[in-house]
Amino acid sequence: MARTKEFDPDAALQSALELFWRRGYEATSMTDLVERLGVGRASLYATFGNKHELYLKALDRYQQARNPQLLRELSQPGPALPAVRAVVRRFATEAATEGGRLSGCFVTNTAAELAPHDTAAARRVERNWDRLETLLHSALVRAQAQGELPADRNPLALARMLLVLMQGLRVVGKASADPARVQDAAEQALTLLD
Repeated sequence: MARTKEFDPDAALQSALELFWRRGYEATSMTDLVERLGVGRASLYATFGNKHELYLKALDRYQQARNPQLLRELSQPGPALPAVRAVVRRFATEAATEGGRLSGCFVTNTAAELAPHDTAAARRVERNWDRLETLLHSALVRAQAQGELPADRNPLALARMLLVLMQGLRVVGKASADPARVQDAAEQALTLLD
């Protein structure tokens, strides 16, 4: 008879996500994971694979939880530019909070720590950025079609600029104790939508 799992894999994955997000990949050992999750090493390996596979599953979970919120915000009916502005301002506000400074963005952290030398992590980061860029681009195309964005603006170039800005806000917000730095940058960038 097969043994039943002695732990909740979903809760364990969430705990692993939180630990990796706060500490990073390299600074989190399997011992740290075993202690935090309260799960035996053999059970972790049997359920999630090695530390790298667990990290990638945690990153996937992080993205799955956040992408629907962005989709809702950027695809709501009505004027599109207020939604784009609200998303950029939310990124800036989150980056400037104490929680943002402690953890940053899991995707941005992965881009800085792993993507340069880890193909699987880089693919996930790129996929996340592609989704965000597509959502921003679609909202800006709608804004232009509705007369909110001047006809001489390039929605794709603006979406890419906002994507880079939003990721940069996360990096600077994590390292800077001055919230005005990210807030001012976001507001200045948003003037390009006028």
